[in-house]
Amino acid sequence: MKVRIFDTTLRDGEQSPGVALSPENKLSIAKKLDELGVDAIETGFPVISQGEQQAVKMITEANLSAELCGLARTNKKDIDAVVDCGLKYVHTFIATSDIHLEHKLHLSQDEALEKAVESVEYAKSRGLQVEFSAEDATRTDRNFLKKIFTAVTKAGADRIDIPDTVGYSTPQYIAEITKDAIEATKLPISMHCHNDFGLAVANAISGIQAGAQCAHVTINGIGERAGNASLEELVMALQCLKFDQSWETNIKTKLLYDTSKYVSKLAGMPVQPNKAIIGENAFGHESGIHTHGVLSNPLTYEPISPEIVGRTRWLQVGKHAGVHGINAMLQEYGIEPNNDQTRQILEKVKSIGDQGKHVTDVELFSIANEVIGDTKLKRLVKLSGFSVSTGIGNMPYAFVKLIIDGNEHTATDHGVGPVDASLNAIQKATGKISEIKIKDYNLASISGGSNALCEVTVKLEDATGNMISSKSIGEDIVITSVQAVIDGINRLMLKKSLREKKV
Repeated sequence: MKVRIFDTTLRDGEQSPGVALSPENKLSIAKKLDELGVDAIETGFPVISQGEQQAVKMITEANLSAELCGLARTNKKDIDAVVDCGLKYVHTFIATSDIHLEHKLHLSQDEALEKAVESVEYAKSRGLQVEFSAEDATRTDRNFLKKIFTAVTKAGADRIDIPDTVGYSTPQYIAEITKDAIEATKLPISMHCHNDFGLAVANAISGIQAGAQCAHVTINGIGERAGNASLEELVMALQCLKFDQSWETNIKTKLLYDTSKYVSKLAGMPVQPNKAIIGENAFGHESGIHTHGVLSNPLTYEPISPEIVGRTRWLQVGKHAGVHGINAMLQEYGIEPNNDQTRQILEKVKSIGDQGKHVTDVELFSIANEVIGDTKLKRLVKLSGFSVSTGIGNMPYAFVKLIIDGNEHTATDHGVGPVDASLNAIQKATGKISEIKIKDYNLASISGGSNALCEVTVKLEDATGNMISSKSIGEDIVITSVQAVIDGINRLMLKKSLREKKV
């Protein structure tokens, strides 16, 4: 059975506290969602502002493949705003729970039902496809919920949505009211689940098992309060887990990670490292036991192959590390210590970890170099020139001159600050050679006073998905950041050159 994916990142996702997307950003995300393969995109809530209307119009004119929808309350003004933006599909809603009716809308159940019917009839008269939502459905009197769903169906609604507005339902209860809705309407049913108790995906799946055909989701699960059902989690669960029935979607799963990172950047909402499917740690391993198992057979400690969702597996060293993991990481760089050397390296790594410190990949290679005395850890990239200009009212610019494998490369770029400008310039200079992306950047102070030392840790990724972490300590934040990135680039390029030699 095919499950319809209705993405509301641009509407419910943007309602996350602190998120505000420009019309241009909303259009670029809509294009990403369309490329990902979502069936429907909730473009926004047109009546709320001129900027929102501009964004929705830009999306409707972009010739996307997905169905495009706009949100509207149950009144003519909202529905007219949807039509004026060129949309042919409206998602209209009214709250139906007693707490909302009494304290927010100040309406009786009969008055709410009348408004719902009138809005559906009006939307149909304007030529719209109508999806009706009973806001706070899971806290609504069950008999009234069936009554209002029956009434809007008779008024011409094309779809029914069941919103678990405050994430209050259990999978068992949401399955029951989904069956109620199917029986009362015989229409396609959607699930719109929030994550206040961490059950959004589980509730959406339960509704689908009960007969719903569609799930409202957002990229990275962003949304109000604890967010919405996560698109990537729902899609991969439907595709990979064992159910009594098999489901599929139109989502191109290899694009999930890229889409996640794109939305995270534009929305300014970092993804937690341990987030399922798309968190940085989702396919990372440190424990010696786990690393040994994964190296023998990835399925021992990974439920799916990372490549399915556009990811790559990576290993981390630390106090939980074991011999197999350290040897595997070093072998990627042509370093093959003997058993005694491996033991010495492992002891040093565990000693650093016991101090509560993170051991980066570059530090591991430095330790190995110290123990083995190997000269394989040569520097392929050298910083031969660097300057940065900034000031009040001026956009920061940075200039870098790099020697890469004996050849000089220069670049100038700007950024929101001197560090950002410097890192952008490095990426620009190395782009055609190494195709390095800076995936993560962290800054910490490790001493006080005016001459405090800072610690910069970065995570870099090359074009093939290989990731590496690097750390540098110094007095100047900009120079320290540049050094951390250069160190990481050296290791990634070394790995690339060794692989090319093997081929």
